[in-house]
Amino acid sequence: MGCIVGARRVLLLLLVLSSSMAVVRPAPQVPCYFIFGDSLVDNGNNNNISTLAVANYLPYGIDFPGGGPSGRFSNGLTTVDVAAKLLGFDHYIPPYANTRGRALLTGVNFASAAAGIREESGRQLGGRIPFSGQLQNYQQAVRQMVNILGDEDTTANYLSKCIFSVGMGSNDYLNNYFLPAFYPTSRQFTPEQFADALIQQYTEQLNVLYNYGARKVVLIGVGRIGCSPNELARNSPNGVNCVEEIDSTIGMFNTRLIRLVDEFNTLDGAHFTYINSYGIFDDILRNSGAYGFRMTNTGCCGVGRNNGQLTCLPMQVPCTNRNEYLFWDAFHPSEAANIIIGKRSYNAQSPNDVYPMDVHTLAMI
Repeated sequence: MGCIVGARRVLLLLLVLSSSMAVVRPAPQVPCYFIFGDSLVDNGNNNNISTLAVANYLPYGIDFPGGGPSGRFSNGLTTVDVAAKLLGFDHYIPPYANTRGRALLTGVNFASAAAGIREESGRQLGGRIPFSGQLQNYQQAVRQMVNILGDEDTTANYLSKCIFSVGMGSNDYLNNYFLPAFYPTSRQFTPEQFADALIQQYTEQLNVLYNYGARKVVLIGVGRIGCSPNELARNSPNGVNCVEEIDSTIGMFNTRLIRLVDEFNTLDGAHFTYINSYGIFDDILRNSGAYGFRMTNTGCCGVGRNNGQLTCLPMQVPCTNRNEYLFWDAFHPSEAANIIIGKRSYNAQSPNDVYPMDVHTLAMI
């Protein structure tokens, strides 16, 4: 009988220890992570909007952990999903569309596919939440957080420790400036003037973010749009060479964005940093074989030349060797590419990947 009682005590002790160990996990490096952007990071905010810019159907999400489409424009993870895990969160940051109350305290994704810095960008696709609208949603979230945390000072102190990721500008070029059939901007502005106009409006918008508590801010540069299957199909004679006119124009915006980082870092308590997604993507493209990519100029699914005419159609059967594709569809990188970009944003592989610091360094401040 004594042996049985002793065994029970040992078993009980083991159960207590195992249960206590199960709930003790490292805390995230920052208390919350807020995300603003477009289809590169949208994870469901467009699902219930009347728009063509939606991805809540298969084959989107075919490789997403847990399975099934969520609204992400990827076969699996996006770059911010990768970043969230590297920052130590035990969950992916949820979309604002279905997040309220105390769930806001660990962060929210406000991104919306087809959104731009300019209000009109992406309108030919239907509904979307431009950056100004995402900021309005964030302001509403902050007001809820004040009610939860008790007062504005406590909330401001809390938000100052969080990471804010902002990736805007792609649609201002892809679905505005380089779409003259729908938008007059390319006739109204030279490339230099358009970059200046974008940066001026972006500065005003980012000031709103700063005034509502953001201090650790990641600004993601515009990538090599001229290398996307869509642009290769539309504007590359051989369907292989990237469209230099587009990429050089984007470079003007990115150069100004780096200067903007310096300007914001003169503000009290501000720590802004720039992610050189253009440069990271260029390195992956130049060394595609070393990264395991066999196909760099065509989407894993889509329609038309290079699968670049349209995004993936509902229930379309995609390629089976998805990890060998740089692009998932006509516009968006594959999960395999997103993992590389997300990791290099978090821990810079090269000094050119970030300016002045990577996301991990920013989190530690």
